[in-house]
Amino acid sequence: MKNIGGYFELELHSGEQYHKDALCLNSARSCLEYVLRVRNYHTVYIPYYTCEIVLQPFQLLHVNYVFYNINEQLEPVNLPELKEDEAFLYTNYFGLKQSCVERLAKHYGTRLIVDNAQAFFAPALYGIDTFYSPRKFFGVPDGGYLYCSVSLNMEIPQAVSHDRMTHLLKRIDLDAQAGYDNFKQNDELLSEQPLLRMSNLTGKLLESIDYQPITTKRHDNYQLLDNSLGSCNQLRLDLSEHAVPMVYPFLTDNADLKKKLIENKIFVATYWPNVMEWCKEDDWEFHLAHQTCFLPIDQRYGKDDMGRIIDIVLGK
Repeated sequence: MKNIGGYFELELHSGEQYHKDALCLNSARSCLEYVLRVRNYHTVYIPYYTCEIVLQPFQLLHVNYVFYNINEQLEPVNLPELKEDEAFLYTNYFGLKQSCVERLAKHYGTRLIVDNAQAFFAPALYGIDTFYSPRKFFGVPDGGYLYCSVSLNMEIPQAVSHDRMTHLLKRIDLDAQAGYDNFKQNDELLSEQPLLRMSNLTGKLLESIDYQPITTKRHDNYQLLDNSLGSCNQLRLDLSEHAVPMVYPFLTDNADLKKKLIENKIFVATYWPNVMEWCKEDDWEFHLAHQTCFLPIDQRYGKDDMGRIIDIVLGK
């Protein structure tokens, strides 16, 4: 029965989720687990340059994985010939590699798995298993979207997220640093969760977002940084007209740049520290993980913020 009266809840805009036709789960990791369960793959090829969390579903389900290398365009160096019970997983890096996704889909068909955790706005291709991570783009505690043409024959309980909102609330009430330990704690708790359906709270938060201005802001901010920094960026990636990037990846030999940015309260993540353990120092993936600064370009920021980042990177 619907509650009537009592105390007020958060007043959230009642719209619809961006991926309204996708299966709503509790994390991108759970989406990958769902695919592995329903497809019964024996072996999946995965990139060295990926988050270590990606390995969890493989280890849980005892599915074999084989690493492959990417080149300076963040595309596979070699394409293996797949057996009937094998698949190929590719990451749409930073939301900038949709053209590569489309080429791989033509090559591998339904045995391609697309990791769009860094490409929330990239469209899923028909018949291709594709998953997303909304918390890479928005202030939500968890969540994952999956496009998969086969349903898993098992009951999936629903997640509950209210007890993992502290970092989001502290960022509003205090600042980003005050909630950082809670943010890390949420990551740890989420990595321990089983396969669950998306929580009501996360669903409502995602329904309250006005998505169109976000796509424009991210695209424009990326372009602003690239116009000023592109000539000294060792990583040259094309920004297509419809791409909505997650960050601006700036590859540099300046070993002190990350520290300098953080000292100036420009917080940059590392994607991903585990890669430096998996690879040798002379591997491209090691260099990419060790030397790239991932500059914020998201919807919270505008031209003045991009100017501040540019000045610090250029040492002005």
